Amino acid sequence: MEISTLRALNAAKRGRLGAVLVSDLAAGTSHLVTEDRVAADQLGDEIRARLLSGKSGIIDIDGKSLFLNVYLPPPRIVVIGAVHISQALAPMAALSGFAVTIIDPRTAFATPERFAGIDLRVEWPDEVFATMPLDRYSAMVAVTHDPKIDDPGVIAALQAGCFYVGALGSRKTRAKRIERLTAAGFDAETISRIHAPIGLDIGAATPAEIAVAILADVIQSLRRRTVGAASGSYEASP
Repeated sequence: MEISTLRALNAAKRGRLGAVLVSDLAAGTSHLVTEDRVAADQLGDEIRARLLSGKSGIIDIDGKSLFLNVYLPPPRIVVIGAVHISQALAPMAALSGFAVTIIDPRTAFATPERFAGIDLRVEWPDEVFATMPLDRYSAMVAVTHDPKIDDPGVIAALQAGCFYVGALGSRKTRAKRIERLTAAGFDAETISRIHAPIGLDIGAATPAEIAVAILADVIQSLRRRTVGAASGSYEASP
C-alpha cells in the first residue's frame, strides 16, 4: 500500500468514515474508495454492497481478480434512559458488535450495579455530546418518556445524521414530540426519520421483548442505510 493511500485510510478511520481498499491481486496495485466517493468509482455498486454488509472478499471483473477490503467504524448505540428496556438492550447490543453508551442524569436509575460493564454517563445528554459527538455510525434510542431528557438526544441525532433515531412513546407522545421539533425548526421530512413507535412490530410486551424489537430495528437500519450520497449523509431507507 502506498503511503498516500495509507494516509487516506487513516484519515477515514479518524473521521469515522467507511472505506474500501480495492487491490488488483495480479498487478499489485490498489486504490481507496471512501463512502463519500462511491458514486464516482466504476465499482460503485459492489463497493456500496460491501459497505452495507461489512464483508471483505474477492471479485472477478473484466478478467481481473480484485480483493475488496472493507474498513468500517465500529457502530454504536446511544441509549437515553437507564430503564428496564436499557438493561436488556445493552448486553444484547454488545453481543451484536455495537459499542453501547447509556445516558441518564437520574442517579436513582443510572447506577453501576444496574449497568455493570457498560459505558454509563450520569449526565444530561447535552453534556455528554459536547465531548462525544454523534455521527452516521451512531444509533440513538430514547426511552425515558421525559422530553427534558429525550429531546436533546433526538435533536442531536437528527442533526448528526445518525443512521437510526428511535423514541419510545404512544401516539399522543409522538404528536407532542412532533410539535416540539417543528417549533425547534425541523421539517416534516427530517422528523419522519424518527422510528416511533420504536422497534419492529413483533408484538413485544415485556422490556426484554421491546429491547429485541429495538435491536432488530437498529440492525435493519444499519444494513439498509443509504450509502454513497454526495453529501456523505446516511439516512435509513424505507
